Amino acid sequence: MRVLIVNTSERTGGAAVAANRLMEALNNNGVKAKMLVRDKETDHLTVASLPASWRQHWNFLWERFVIWLHLHFRREHLFEVDMANAGTDITTLPEFREADVIHLHWVNQGMLSLKGIRKILASGKPVVWTMHDIWPATAVCHYTRGCEQYLSQCIECPLLPGDSLARQVWNKKKQMLNGQHITYVCCSEWLAGEAKKSALLHGQRIVSIPNAIDTRMFRPQDKQQARRTLDLPVDRRIILFVSQRVTDPRKGISYFVEAISRLVGQHPEMKENTGVAILGGHAEEVALRLALPSYPLGYVNNPSRIISVYNAADVYVLPSLEDNLPNTIMEAMACGVPCVGFRVGGIPEMICHQENGYVAHERDAADLAQGIRYVLAEADYAALSRECQHWVAQKYSQQSVANRYMEEYQNRMTPQMQNR
Repeated sequence: MRVLIVNTSERTGGAAVAANRLMEALNNNGVKAKMLVRDKETDHLTVASLPASWRQHWNFLWERFVIWLHLHFRREHLFEVDMANAGTDITTLPEFREADVIHLHWVNQGMLSLKGIRKILASGKPVVWTMHDIWPATAVCHYTRGCEQYLSQCIECPLLPGDSLARQVWNKKKQMLNGQHITYVCCSEWLAGEAKKSALLHGQRIVSIPNAIDTRMFRPQDKQQARRTLDLPVDRRIILFVSQRVTDPRKGISYFVEAISRLVGQHPEMKENTGVAILGGHAEEVALRLALPSYPLGYVNNPSRIISVYNAADVYVLPSLEDNLPNTIMEAMACGVPCVGFRVGGIPEMICHQENGYVAHERDAADLAQGIRYVLAEADYAALSRECQHWVAQKYSQQSVANRYMEEYQNRMTPQMQNR
């Protein structure tokens, strides 16, 4: 079986990380999997890029320009919506022709257009689409922020107030899916539940399969050595916060800052024995706002260094306000680091409350602070750490995830395809 995984980026972003890990898992379990990306960043032979063309940049710029017009020339929300009005036709490429199954992931920002996806569906090849956010089930947004218009029809998007663009894109998506069938795979039960409510996806197959992780890479290492590698103090407990852009409001940085302030107010001694490591873009901006000594590590994409960051930490905190199945929680847990997060999205499916971490009440900085305190000072830390590793090995191993995807591929393939 030959599977073509399609994603905008090869390595940047959570979807790219998940797509790469799935490709590796499939190849390790007898499937011939390749990736097709717009933004190729390595020389890996299993990753192909779109043919070099000025049109790729134009597709991205044209979509942003049209959205900017509908935002009345404001930048707010400019990168929070996508309309897929421009993209590359991949059906002419040899990678597409050779594939038995087309597996879409995050294909926004000029990678594929709705017209291009319709051509993929019209080819007759089975299509599986892993949803890393809600965009495939809505008109233009990646996160609904409580909006429920997609349950019936997106008419006026709160991100595009007073505008009809959402309705136009909704109708185009509906036309794209007319008479076609896609298997939508959600990385969490939460997202699957949201997708099943969508009027746009009515009648489509929607299942939940988590992302995979390679526990041979992400595993516990010597904590002191990891800290020396990163120039972090070896005599403090380290609280870790990670985000591609740490100032992103959706990642809950304001609640994190408040939780740290509450902890220091209640336990002043923490200033002497605890610090905060911050991994991601704009880390320096956040470090200045924290009541504990802080160590901004900046943006890192080197896997071995990222693994060192997790292993340097005593607790990982991700107070996301909306999230699917965060790779960062999976990575931290695989390294034996207990996690603390809000009861939102797929996070409660990953963190078992007071078994491998702490699930705080949504948008409750006081409970978030209590969760951090629980992990650092109240719980049996060694037991939490062991349970983290056990949970990841049980739920997110390459083999178990690959097997579930292979079942979905087989279900979509005709007998003739299966005999190829």
